[in-house]
Amino acid sequence: MHRGVSIFARRIFLSSRVVGTSNGFLFSKLNPLSPSFHGFSVCRVFSFVPAHRRTPDPDDPSTLMKEDGVSVCSQMWIENFREPDRIISNLTTYLRRFELWVLAYQKVCADEMGAYMPRNAIQRSALEDLLALRNAVLDSKFKWGARLEFFIKSPKDKTDYESLSKRKIKAILTTTQPAAFQDKIVQEVLFMILEPIYEARFSPKSYAFRPGRNAHTVLRVIRRHFAGYLWYVKGDLSTILDGMKVGMVINALMRDIRDKKVIDLVKAALVTPVITSKIDEGEKKKKKKRKYQKKRVLADDEPKPDPYWLETFFGFAPEEAVKNPSWGHCGILSPLLANICLDELDHWMEGRIKDFYSPSKSDVIWNSPEGEADQGNTSWPEFVPTSGPDKTRKMDYVRYGGHILIGIRGPRADAATLRKQLIEFCDQKYMLKLDNECLPIEHITKGIMFLDHVLCRRVVYPTLRYTATGGKIISEKGVGTLLSVTASLKQCIKQFRKLNFLKGDRDPDPQPCFRMFHATQAHTNSQMNKFLLTIVEWYRYADNRRKVVNFCSYILRGSLAKLYAAKYKLRSRAKVYKIGARNLSRPLKEKKGQSPEYHNLLRMGLAESIDGLKFTRMSLVPETDYTPLPNNWRPDHEKALLEFIMLEDPRTLEEHRRCIREQGLVSPQDYISMLVWNYKRNATMDQTSLMNTIDHRILGSNLGSLGSKAKELEEHDESFHAAEV
Repeated sequence: MHRGVSIFARRIFLSSRVVGTSNGFLFSKLNPLSPSFHGFSVCRVFSFVPAHRRTPDPDDPSTLMKEDGVSVCSQMWIENFREPDRIISNLTTYLRRFELWVLAYQKVCADEMGAYMPRNAIQRSALEDLLALRNAVLDSKFKWGARLEFFIKSPKDKTDYESLSKRKIKAILTTTQPAAFQDKIVQEVLFMILEPIYEARFSPKSYAFRPGRNAHTVLRVIRRHFAGYLWYVKGDLSTILDGMKVGMVINALMRDIRDKKVIDLVKAALVTPVITSKIDEGEKKKKKKRKYQKKRVLADDEPKPDPYWLETFFGFAPEEAVKNPSWGHCGILSPLLANICLDELDHWMEGRIKDFYSPSKSDVIWNSPEGEADQGNTSWPEFVPTSGPDKTRKMDYVRYGGHILIGIRGPRADAATLRKQLIEFCDQKYMLKLDNECLPIEHITKGIMFLDHVLCRRVVYPTLRYTATGGKIISEKGVGTLLSVTASLKQCIKQFRKLNFLKGDRDPDPQPCFRMFHATQAHTNSQMNKFLLTIVEWYRYADNRRKVVNFCSYILRGSLAKLYAAKYKLRSRAKVYKIGARNLSRPLKEKKGQSPEYHNLLRMGLAESIDGLKFTRMSLVPETDYTPLPNNWRPDHEKALLEFIMLEDPRTLEEHRRCIREQGLVSPQDYISMLVWNYKRNATMDQTSLMNTIDHRILGSNLGSLGSKAKELEEHDESFHAAEV
């Protein structure tokens, strides 16, 4: 034992001498010859116990996570945007990455439980189950739509499936059940792998089910690029979103992907039948017999349901955005697969647009051979209200989900020819039988409804001022056309009627919102204000934004007034407005309908703060957003990706250097190189003056970092001498 202690002490002293060469304080503390050395230090030295490094457990799944899952996804996006046209054949490599499975588990847990789970909070048992699921997918042992046997279960699923009765097992196997937790994880992993591949290839003409694009983007594109079109072809291909033949979907995938494992997974998700049996009528009747039901209390890990205002706004969605594809067991993959199938239509239309373009030099808007540069602002009055042989022939196209809109500038015969070609294309590619009624041709003067907005041509008479010969300023009235994108009041009334907020068509009458009968006045007003704010944002780009939002505020205010009149027995809306004010901000809860001064109640703490309804007057509604959409617009994440790829390209760096040399400027690197060369040539310049000369923000280190640069410059010293002579 004494021998082991002496050897250990000798090792410490030897290491202390080595350390002491760089740290005098540590050496003096451990040196026996030092005056400050005393017995207590020796005790501390000998009482030191070295910490043994724990050997990693080879069976721990966390050892498979080499890097963060987000960085893996970022690398996939960069690789696909760098080479968007390459054929992908090695997706199984990403399918093996355990980081993606952990990230998918975190996303699905956030949807299931309503809270994000950090990676260090995931239990080891969950990681082991997740690893078993990954191995089952790689070994082709995973089956979609499992009901009783799972590789991994949701953290909130406490059901013991082995001890269930036969009746419950039969109900699980024969009735409609939500998607299994493990199915959602596999869907999420496939989505993270496939989305960057196809986002780099998708046409910029599609805007639904894609990141960074929404219905507002479509409206801005229409306002920016569709101003000069007279004929419009509006098509409804939403039957494709209901489902397609499996062979067509797989063929669309195999155009760009040749990985058998991923293709087989998607094919199995499409082929496996989904059980959609309904509950027996007898069970429904038994449930209806209960008159009183207790208010259900949510569990701690259970997500809250959507609030009333958000649920109401979802019911306010336009026709083009209502249908969300759901194919087999694909789940969140379904919208992506629908866009993959319809992407061929988008590229076919891009070819038709390029072939159809025929510029005319006498045109005001489009007269360039490329057709991209606009010779005028198409969102402003242009004096070309008609088309003819001396006008440019041009068309454009947008697709939102299963709905398309084509704008054509030219004779109606061109629109009819395009419609015929489109019907033939859909019949050949998608086996979709369309007729002329599915693709109507409408003139701009009749108004075209798209995304609950009406596109129409408004004739304006701007004043033209110009200087004639002799310097005389002449003012005269001109005639022009302006594309108007207005919100449809008729469609707005239809949506409110569907939500039971009003009845009637020509003279809409607000109806009480009995859904909020048991809520307090403050909570009810708060919910309606949030709904109004979303309405204001939805009609952001409508020309009649103030008018339509004021109408929505009138409907909601009248509905709440009727609700409060029935709740507090005030008989009429006029009585409610008299007590609660125009915006219903004063408390109404009184026995006789009389309310004392509201500020006194607030000061005494007897009334909760009640926010009045917003936008009760038209002047309070914000104006329409006319911010022009830039030409060749891209979402922010795509611009960041393309800029990052461009900066990584060495040709970009060389081009920047060439531009700097051509303009006679000096780059920071050349400036540092020149100073280092002068330092080596000039013996009078010391290191301090050199460091003071060089900006530390450019250099970022001390003089030692210049050694390698100076060594490289020594080889060119003789050439510098020759140049100097």
